[in-house]
Amino acid sequence: MGRLNVNGIEHELQGGAVERLSTVLRSDLGLLGVHVSCAEGECGACTVLVDGEPMTACLMLARQAEGRAVVTIEGLGGLAALHPIQEAFVEEQSFQCAFCTPGFVMATKAFLERNPDPTPEQAAAGVSGNICRCGAYPYIVQGVLTAAAKLRGEDTTGRPPSGVIPAPADQSPTEV
Repeated sequence: MGRLNVNGIEHELQGGAVERLSTVLRSDLGLLGVHVSCAEGECGACTVLVDGEPMTACLMLARQAEGRAVVTIEGLGGLAALHPIQEAFVEEQSFQCAFCTPGFVMATKAFLERNPDPTPEQAAAGVSGNICRCGAYPYIVQGVLTAAAKLRGEDTTGRPPSGVIPAPADQSPTEV
């Protein structure tokens, strides 16, 4: 049997040679933040980082991850200490049902490591491999942009909430 490094912890790989990484992560290791929706690599809900690259865990065999560093949403941050990307997604309400959120957060992490100061268009393209069935895309893109600002050390307090266009001083904000 092989070994799997998940969130910095070594695990003995128990399953057969054809176990999907998503199955091992969820069923064997109890990492329920790895969501499986389509099981065809189309939706991105099961996105994890493998050696820093976003991968759909539903299409990867666990054996293919042997000797590589796997990071799931649980390895990024938790309730006691959220990662700046998680903070940004909460602040910008970058979710509705939140089923897709772990995959978007992991894709955002990989994207922002390559492009720490994206435009809105680049941010949208950077997470375009993930699907939000609720249609929260404007909020997700704003979450990516706010996360980028946080990771660059910028103060994001006092920003208008996403979906609101700042108005001139003599008018109130307008919803978009």
